[in-house]
Amino acid sequence: MAAYVLNMPPVARLSDEQFYQICQANRDLRLELTVDGELIIMPPTGGETGKINSDLIADLVVWNRQAKLGIVFDSSTGFKLPNGAKRSPDAAWIPVAKWNNLTTDEKQKFLPLCPDFVIELRSSTDNLVTLQNKMQEYIANGAVLGWLINPQDKQIEIYRLGKEVELLNSPQSISGESILSGFVLNLEPIWS
Repeated sequence: MAAYVLNMPPVARLSDEQFYQICQANRDLRLELTVDGELIIMPPTGGETGKINSDLIADLVVWNRQAKLGIVFDSSTGFKLPNGAKRSPDAAWIPVAKWNNLTTDEKQKFLPLCPDFVIELRSSTDNLVTLQNKMQEYIANGAVLGWLINPQDKQIEIYRLGKEVELLNSPQSISGESILSGFVLNLEPIWS
């Protein structure tokens, strides 16, 4: 099932608090708000996508527990990007210093920052162009590294701050580069 987009403006423009309250009242829904005020309602993922995403998060968490460099977030975490959009990447990471600079109240709600690292995992119903635009939005708002993982085509698009998108076909693994020093994601289970 594809995501639904509710075109709110000019009927209503949700404040940060209103959007937060809508999300709290509808915890079973995955909601995002674009910079243009469109409310995106995303259905739950299927089993295959959920399994892959869980494995991605687990690998990232295990590396992070050993490296102790930052904080890992799952797909239920909301981020308020500098452009005003509210997004929830499938996986995200920020350095520990960014986390420590947030107030207690900021940690309880949508985090008022863009993650340094993001992963978006394309499910069979996701529109590729929509995800590519979302990845560009993360980079434009301060993400340093992002991976768009596309199991259907066995491809990964790597997004880096200040660089062209790199497309890899059927790579066996991918490195977290200097931002996630020592992190290498094995992709073989995703392609099989």
